[in-house]
Amino acid sequence: MGRLYYGNSTEAIAVDDRELAHLKMVATAKLRRSEGFAVSFSSARHGRSTVWVHCAIPLRFDFDDAEPIRLDPAHVNELAQAAASTMGIVIDLDAAARAERPELAVVA
Repeated sequence: MGRLYYGNSTEAIAVDDRELAHLKMVATAKLRRSEGFAVSFSSARHGRSTVWVHCAIPLRFDFDDAEPIRLDPAHVNELAQAAASTMGIVIDLDAAARAERPELAVVA
C-alpha cells in the first residue's frame, strides 16, 4: 500500500501501489499543464472524500515497493479521461483489499 499526501496534511491517504502509480502519471501530466482536477476516494469504512488537485497545492506520492510499477496504458488513458470529466477520478480504496482477499468480494 502506497500513501498519498495532499496539501500540508501529515495524514496520508492509503492507496494501492499500482493504482497510485497510475494516478501519479495522470496527475503529473495534468499539473505540468497547470490543469486542476478532482479525485474522489471511496471506501465502505470511511465513506467518500474528494480533493481538488491543483499545481499550487503540495502533493506527494510514497510507494511501499521500491521497484517502479509497470503501467497499463489503457488504465492511464481511462484515468486521464476521468480527470478531464466533471466527475473527476474516482478511486475505490477497498478494491485492492478485495483483489488480495477474494472472500471480501461482494456477491450480487
